[in-house]
Amino acid sequence: MADSMTKAILALADGQVFHGEAFGAIGNTVGEVCFNTSMTGYQEILTDPSYTDQIITFTYPHIGNVGINPNDMESDSVSVRGCIVRAPSRITSNYRAEGDLDAWLADHGVVGIAGIDTRALVRNLRDNGAQNGVIASDGMSEADAVARAREWVGLDGRDLVGQVSCENQRQWRQGSYDLDRGDFQSPECAKHVVAFDFGCKRNIFRKLADRGLKVTIVPASASAADVLAMNPDGIFLSNGPGDPAAVGYAVETIRELLYADTPIFGICMGHQLLSQALGLSTFKLKFGHRGGNHPVKDETTGKIEITSQNHGFAVADDHIPAHVEITHRSLFDGTIEGLQVKGKPIFSVQYHPEASPGPQDADYLFDRFAGLING
Repeated sequence: MADSMTKAILALADGQVFHGEAFGAIGNTVGEVCFNTSMTGYQEILTDPSYTDQIITFTYPHIGNVGINPNDMESDSVSVRGCIVRAPSRITSNYRAEGDLDAWLADHGVVGIAGIDTRALVRNLRDNGAQNGVIASDGMSEADAVARAREWVGLDGRDLVGQVSCENQRQWRQGSYDLDRGDFQSPECAKHVVAFDFGCKRNIFRKLADRGLKVTIVPASASAADVLAMNPDGIFLSNGPGDPAAVGYAVETIRELLYADTPIFGICMGHQLLSQALGLSTFKLKFGHRGGNHPVKDETTGKIEITSQNHGFAVADDHIPAHVEITHRSLFDGTIEGLQVKGKPIFSVQYHPEASPGPQDADYLFDRFAGLING
């Protein structure tokens, strides 16, 4: 665990260097520096596999207040390469806490930095775009840190799904956490959903189970024949990290599954891969959408949802096939946030209706999927 007196630096590829204190593990790390505007849910964010190879900047200044507990993990490990905070809490104040953030990051080998001007950093990323960066608390020089940031390969063109997807098929039955009971629910599940794991968050599976859907999780490399042989009532395409244009094998599989009459629901990476299978393309956003306060308009109803988001790539709308209807758009930049296939039980969204963290305005999408499955 970092000593509060240990100095650390954050060096960006553009040459800017921030000085602060070590937080988490002592060492050095390189990744794409991004920012998340959520005010709560740092543990869920840090364990979201979609953040693989990224260094997260939390814009909310006080991080660590409620400590760490095993029930708020969204995967088995910490997915980020680094963590940047302004004012980490040195005291944990929550009855569910079983540890503090600093020690937890150190236990997982995550190098962080605290005490820097995160507002200045976020303005840089907002104006100039996401860029590579290095956090170092092991004495690495500024020049070496900047050079390493400039040399790092980045995320463009990289398939990270293969790094985080499960290796073997498994079953999921656990429902949402019940705060009154202090445990996870165990709903009765009848209908069967096969879920592709491109780097999925656990709360997505819980939301499916809550609606009576037993889930079989399969690796990202599973074939269409493998999936259809299970005779699923529905197919789910999960979130995940990296460049969706580099996951061509999954796009081909989804394209084959489109010919079945099985309902399909995609979230985030799943939305991007489905879009490519339908004939659309993807591109890298300037600095991405990450936070729990993103307004999205449902074009089919005119309603506005406040959503939880985490993506650095998006679906382009320069060519919309005739059989595809755009259902949701971001009110921040107008980018595509959802679509459906005309005349088929197939739809997807770019944001995270399962929250964890964030608002639950879009929870109805799981009801929609369950409704398509149940007829």
